[in-house]
Amino acid sequence: MKTRHFLLTLIAGATVFATSHAVAQQHRPIRLVVPYAAGGPIDNTARILAEQVKDTLGGPVIIDNKPGAGGNIGADFVAKAPADGLTIGIAATATNAVNPWLYSKMPFNAATDFAPITQMVRVPNVLVMNAETANRLNIRTLTDLIRYAKANPAKLNYASGGNGSAGHLAGELFKKEAGIFAVHIPYNGGNPAQLALLSGQVDFNFDNLATAAPNIRSGKLKAIAVTTLKRSSALPDVPPVADTLKGFSIDTWWGLVAPAGTPPEVVAKLNQAFVAALNAPETKTRFASMLAEPVGNSSEQFGAFMKSELAKYEKVVKATGAKVD
Repeated sequence: MKTRHFLLTLIAGATVFATSHAVAQQHRPIRLVVPYAAGGPIDNTARILAEQVKDTLGGPVIIDNKPGAGGNIGADFVAKAPADGLTIGIAATATNAVNPWLYSKMPFNAATDFAPITQMVRVPNVLVMNAETANRLNIRTLTDLIRYAKANPAKLNYASGGNGSAGHLAGELFKKEAGIFAVHIPYNGGNPAQLALLSGQVDFNFDNLATAAPNIRSGKLKAIAVTTLKRSSALPDVPPVADTLKGFSIDTWWGLVAPAGTPPEVVAKLNQAFVAALNAPETKTRFASMLAEPVGNSSEQFGAFMKSELAKYEKVVKATGAKVD
């Protein structure tokens, strides 16, 4: 009897341990690495989704901000994390399309070190002019701007947040496709570039729509064109650059990735949870307030998209000659 009692106790203990272990595994937190500082649009959207998926994934999703080196520090952390689905991160235009061509040395391989989960959002950029300048030069449309630039070589200038920034790359691609010349004036960040535009020190720039929108609404800036292939729901009356320059597309995007080698079934589970969260009405409403358009696609679609963006920006960055050592 003693032996039987001992065996029953042992079996019961093993069952409790196995159950507890399974529950512990199920509820282990997922770390979502944001390679930028807290408070920005990428961080904000990540926090919204983290709250939405915690029940679906069976545990909390903890945001871990690791800014620095244009996003490379946080992206590298994800690339080198264990491929167990407990560490995922944000891949963005900069980290996975621009930086590989901009930086002389990269700590990770954007093409091979990540397993795509899903694209999160797309945020249009917009070509804006100082409203007074646009009125003075009688520029109402993109065609007007191109016509003026061709008739007045080197009289226009544009601002950006620095060499190799999204605004710089968009400006150089625009000049190349339109066959015009405008002087590039780099500033130390997007905010100083916008202030220079508002004060009339520069004529135009390519800005993130979320940043430019308040000054467009107030009439201080004139929106000439958006940089997405199609019109943006946030600015439905503003045509895309692509209506004039076929195929022009320079918008800001970000999405979710895991370390390469993460099991496909784990990636599929993460994809299902985050895509459902992206499609939730509450998410769409909250993202719309930030002028961010939810995407939510398959891991294969996001992987193909990142591959195409990497190839596109190779040409754009090399055309500018921009480099960061």
